[in-house]
Order: sequence, then C-alpha cells, then structure tokens
Amino acid sequence: MVFPEPNSYGEGTLSQEGASGVRPDPLIWLIPLFLTGLGVLVITSTTSPLAFANEGTPFSVGLRQFRWLLVGILGLLFAWLVPTRFWLRTSGLWWFCALLLTFATLIPGVGASVGGARRWIRLGGLSIQAGELLFLALTVHLTKILYRDQQDTVRAFVKTLILLSLSSIPLLLQPDLGTTILVFSVCMGLFVEKYGWKLPLLTSFGGLAALIPLILLAPYRLRRISAFLDPWKDPLDTGFQAIQGLIAFNNGGGFGTGLGHGFQKLQYLPAAYTDFLYAALGEELGLLGTLGVLALYGCWTLRLYRLYMRTEDPLRASLFWGLTLTVILPLFINLGGVTKMMPLTGMPLPFLSYGGSSLVTMWFRIGLLLRLCREEPMEVEERTS
Repeated sequence: MVFPEPNSYGEGTLSQEGASGVRPDPLIWLIPLFLTGLGVLVITSTTSPLAFANEGTPFSVGLRQFRWLLVGILGLLFAWLVPTRFWLRTSGLWWFCALLLTFATLIPGVGASVGGARRWIRLGGLSIQAGELLFLALTVHLTKILYRDQQDTVRAFVKTLILLSLSSIPLLLQPDLGTTILVFSVCMGLFVEKYGWKLPLLTSFGGLAALIPLILLAPYRLRRISAFLDPWKDPLDTGFQAIQGLIAFNNGGGFGTGLGHGFQKLQYLPAAYTDFLYAALGEELGLLGTLGVLALYGCWTLRLYRLYMRTEDPLRASLFWGLTLTVILPLFINLGGVTKMMPLTGMPLPFLSYGGSSLVTMWFRIGLLLRLCREEPMEVEERTS
C-alpha cells in the first residue's frame, strides 16, 4: 500500500466534504442504540428494589441512564457534524486537557474517591470519570502521531511510549490499573496496525514484568488475584462477587428468569448494574440473551472491520481501527472478569453498564465513525496492507 505524504497537520489525503462520501452503515449506530436501550432496561430491573427504598420510585437509576443516553446522542451529532480534520488538528490540545483533568482527580476537594480509587471529578451533583476522556483523546492523538512518523519505526515507537507513559502516570496514581492496561493495549494495537508486532511484543513482556511489583505492592490486587484463582477460599469476602456472578448465570439457565424477575439483584450481586451487568443480564435473559448480546457486538465489529478493509486512506483506516479497539478491548476485559476468565478490573460493559462518562464517550465514538464514513470514499478493492 502506498502511503500519501502527510501535510502539516498529519491529515494526509483527508477528502473534502461533498458527494465523495458514502452512506454510513446504519448498523454502526442501530446496534449500540439497541444495546443501550437493553442496558437501561436491565439497569432499571437490577436497581428497582434499592431505588424504590431510597427514592420512592423504582425507575430513578434507569431514568438517569436514559438521560445520559440523550446526552450521548447529542455527543454523536456533534462529532458527526464537525469535520474530522478539526479533531486531528486539535488532538494534542484535547489529549493535554484530558491529561490535566485526570491529574485533577488526585487533588483533594476536586477528585472524589469511590471504592478506594480517585477516578472521578465532582462538579456539583455531576461526576466525571476523567480516564474515559483521556482514553478517547489519546486514541485520536496517537493515531495522528503514528501517521506522521510512518516512515520511521523507532521514532514512532518512542513517541508512542512517551504518550503511553504520560497518560499512565495519573491512572496509576488514582489507582486505576484496569484503564492503564486498556491504554497500553490500545497504544500497542495502534502501533501494530502500522508497523507490525515485533516492538509491541517485546514491550508487552516488559509490561507483564512491571505488573508483578504493582500487584505485590497493593494488597487489594493480591486479593483479586486470589479470588480469581480460588473464589471459594473466601466465599464471603474476596470471592463473594465472583461467586455471585456465577450463581446469576446459573439461575438464568437457557432462557432466563424473565426481565425484572432476577434474584441476585436483591443485594446478593455487588455492582449488578455497573461492572457485573452482564451477569445480571444472564440471570434474567439466560444463555440465549447473553449469546444474543455477544452476536450484536460481533456483528458491529465485523461491519466496522469491513469498512476498515475498504478504506484506502491510511489515516482514516487507522482511526477506524483505533476507535473500534476502544470498544472491543473493554468488552473483552469486562466479560473476562465477569465470567472468571481473568481477574476483576472494574471495567464497564460498553453501551450497557451504568455510567454517564462511559456512555457519552462511547456515543461520541459512534459520531466519529459515522463522520469517517461520510467523508471517506470507499473503494471496491480491499486494503492489502
């Protein structure tokens, strides 16, 4: 594949607005809309007893998530209406601002601590998880950086490591090891798409070695590893959440107990409407429901992969690749933790789990993807590099 020469903004052959674009695949936004709607229903179901006891209505938490969906749709429209070249020109500014916000979570009185981690910024009654903004901004900015340096592998990798290190510092201080691993994976994934596996594989081995002291120096991480290896060793404490998640799947069987009729939501399954929403969904909709959700994620990924393979412009292809990774990697991390295939990391399920920051940034990604479809002429022949 012949790469075009980038201009001063690293934009390469960004096409001008006009009739050259293609009609966006409606499944790019229809599938996330269905998943988010399903998430609102399951969130309402799992929180209804506690919401009714605390607020007098069983629908309060679900309504809040629905309002965040509306904000997310506005974010989609904003990203869709603004030309891609604007986000590329200003990507460094967005990344720097997001980095400052992530550091701001560590300031007493500004950052809020939940569950022992300072990941949120409180603005009145509003909570913002700055790491979600940093994750998205870093993806766009690193994509542009790698495109600029596509003829110099070592230089591109050094810049990748610099951006990765700077972005990881506030995340590790919060501490938020899950998002740090996610940022590392996306950075390496973006580099692989351009330059191959050699350097990322070597760095990954070094990253695994660096995880050992991070785990050994944090007792709560050791407890998570212990709960992953043998949750029944301490079923009422460290292994409680993992066991209750498996019980939820078992209760659901093939077809589920029915929406609103799950038992684990009655204070048995912690984080049933956030990190463990997939387990709550498995109880109420059964194996059929969980497989259906996986099929929707799979269909969405395949549609984007098809667009990626047909995109002739390398910069836009990288953006397709990177934005898709920022959805699929959290999905695998969440499912791996909930199904006890890896230790728990507190990662929300994309489009489904409760949380405004995650949902709004996810929908902003959809807007960016739709904008790429609008601006980029798709060729019949597939990309070969």
